[in-house]
Amino acid sequence: MQVTPLIWIITIAVTIAFFVYEFFAHVRKPHEPTIGESARWSAFYIGLALLFGVGVGFVSGWNYGGEYFAGYLTEKVLSVDNLFVFLLLMSAFAVPKAYQQKVLMIGIIIALVLRGIFIAVGATLIQNYAWIFYLFGALLLFLAWRQAFASHDADPSDNRAMRFLRRHLPVTDEYHRDRLTVKKDGRRFVTPMLLTIIAISLIDVVFAVDSIPAIYGLTSEAYIVFTANAFALMGLRQLFFLIGGLLERLVYLSQGLAVILAFIGVKLVFHALHVNELPFINGGEPVKWIPEIPIWFSLTFIGLVIAVAAVLSLRKTRKTDEGRETGSLTDARATAD
Repeated sequence: MQVTPLIWIITIAVTIAFFVYEFFAHVRKPHEPTIGESARWSAFYIGLALLFGVGVGFVSGWNYGGEYFAGYLTEKVLSVDNLFVFLLLMSAFAVPKAYQQKVLMIGIIIALVLRGIFIAVGATLIQNYAWIFYLFGALLLFLAWRQAFASHDADPSDNRAMRFLRRHLPVTDEYHRDRLTVKKDGRRFVTPMLLTIIAISLIDVVFAVDSIPAIYGLTSEAYIVFTANAFALMGLRQLFFLIGGLLERLVYLSQGLAVILAFIGVKLVFHALHVNELPFINGGEPVKWIPEIPIWFSLTFIGLVIAVAAVLSLRKTRKTDEGRETGSLTDARATAD
């Protein structure tokens, strides 16, 4: 895939322009987005991402187009899972609805910057050290295991970093609009707004560790990795307000993501064996009988896992809701008798 420096410059400039527009058009004035506003902009960004993928397919070939779509789908689902943590964070810090947009916007921008750094580092490692695929594969298999058995019950506002900040910084108990600091009685205080943004920034680092090795398991093109991540993060703010209630119903999303990460981890290990240079594995020669998993299979597998996880989640929560309604009716009748 031929990507000139000019194309990189234009892509980064357009990405920055979108986020600048987002800030001045929607975030600068604090308000809670309506469902209609969130739905329209979510649809716009998803449509834009799909059109870009079609463009990649026509210009560079559908193998690269398939890599982009597989990467975008994986990053989008990882981002949706991340929204669940953001939801817990907003609740733990009791962020007012009108100010949640600003917190999300800053967190998303920090996430894109961090991922950009990780992408550049990853591309350099891949070009110079073929054995890095073993490391990425092992990391994804570990992350898959952690994802499958992870608990979202931990309080993100009471971790070690937050306790350290509260011990060493004067923090107000209440919000002062969307200000990060405030002066009271001649002394400068930090508001909970700043703590929330710091907490999201720390979480973004963890998310980058998950997402970048995952997408490098689907493509080795840094340009595809960057654009898939950028489009996955675009519209994430609107998606937060659009599916906030639905997030709690996707009870099997973590397990679905664990399967996807494990699959990509195995794919990375297979690729590492196929280009092996380590002297203690097959005498430093590539393991030719190891198959390369084609991108069409990866895209199909990822889409199928997401669909199954969503259907099973909604079916389980619907049965749970029906059981609660039945139990409530039974209790009501018992009370009446």
